[in-house]
Amino acid sequence: MMLRHLPRTLRLRTTNPTSLFLLRSSSTSTTTTTTPPTSTPFPPTERTSVDPDTTAANATVDVLELQASQAPNRMLTWAKSQMPRAEAMVGPRFEQTDLAVQPRPMAAIELIHEEPVRFVHEHVVVCDGGGGPLGHPKIYINVDKPEVVPCGYCGLPFAHIHNKAEIVANGQGPHGEYVILD
Repeated sequence: MMLRHLPRTLRLRTTNPTSLFLLRSSSTSTTTTTTPPTSTPFPPTERTSVDPDTTAANATVDVLELQASQAPNRMLTWAKSQMPRAEAMVGPRFEQTDLAVQPRPMAAIELIHEEPVRFVHEHVVVCDGGGGPLGHPKIYINVDKPEVVPCGYCGLPFAHIHNKAEIVANGQGPHGEYVILD
């Protein structure tokens, strides 16, 4: 009857009650643990006296600036459905979160506007986002109209070389930077 409590492999190998006692007594073991001496990896540093009022005021201003901007290079939201950072990061999920140490990536919408306009000689441009594993599927962009046409996937701006004078006169393109591709 006592054999039911043992694993199947032990039930098949042991049949007499004296061997059960030997198995149980041999399976118990004692372990001792010793904790290594703890050391301080970073020694305490000397603290200088700081006026707590100015420190708190500066910290409050920094936190308010962080909450007001969506990204380091963008103050406003870029989609209609996007909530401002100050409204989105509230509630119990963010109660004990220090927003000053959270990662704040640059907004891609602003970074793509810094890309220079690529002027091409063809009427149809092929964009693959740089190719390779980090690219996107090839798409074909018609650049016949006198305007800057961005790629639908990555946002790289393209235009036809014959339309360059009109595009520059209209002020299209970021910071006056232009690249002529052959």
